[in-house]
Amino acid sequence: MRILLAEDDRPLASFLCKGLSAEQYAVDVASDGGEAAELAREVDYDLLLLDLNLPPQDGFHVMRQVRPSKPDLPILILSGRARVEDRVRGLDLGADDYLTKPFSFAELSARVRALLRRGNQPSSSVVRVDDLELNRVEHSVRRAGRRIELTPKEFALLEYLMRNHGRALTRAMIVEHVWNLSFDTMTNVVDVYINYLRKKVDHGCPSPLIRTLRGVGYVLGRESRDAA
Repeated sequence: MRILLAEDDRPLASFLCKGLSAEQYAVDVASDGGEAAELAREVDYDLLLLDLNLPPQDGFHVMRQVRPSKPDLPILILSGRARVEDRVRGLDLGADDYLTKPFSFAELSARVRALLRRGNQPSSSVVRVDDLELNRVEHSVRRAGRRIELTPKEFALLEYLMRNHGRALTRAMIVEHVWNLSFDTMTNVVDVYINYLRKKVDHGCPSPLIRTLRGVGYVLGRESRDAA
């Protein structure tokens, strides 16, 4: 699942990003209100973690910009403002939850899980391709009933492949989405992680799902005549 973290406190943003990434979420960070609003409107996020004290537009302004186009996007406010008036205002403007700083990461993680369970219907939280099943809330993967243990990055890569099954994905597309980096033609990180996935997902299966397309990239789905 993909989370947008809007937080201008760089040490805190780095801490939260590392913690959420370790729990197998893909995390994008915005350090100001304008960037946060633009990303939230343009990208398909599963959750927005929103600080109120963002420059130059605060979190309240961000919500006013985002809510009309993303009415179902779960929003969790993270703020040092503990007054009842601020909590009420935030919830009235469209936030789904409000967590006052300082907070424990364990509580934040629990609230994130609760919002994702509440905000996703089974059809969107569970992705299936043939006999392969990925649960985006539980962070679990099974093929033909067999549980497959994946690292956070392997899980994010497989989720991207499954959500785009049957579609040819270039290495540049994969790097930009899964690693949030610009593609470097000298790197082989995609090929390395695809190989990891194949060993875990396709090992021992008569019909491999992860295929190479010569000169293009990769595709997840049953073999067809364009496969390598």
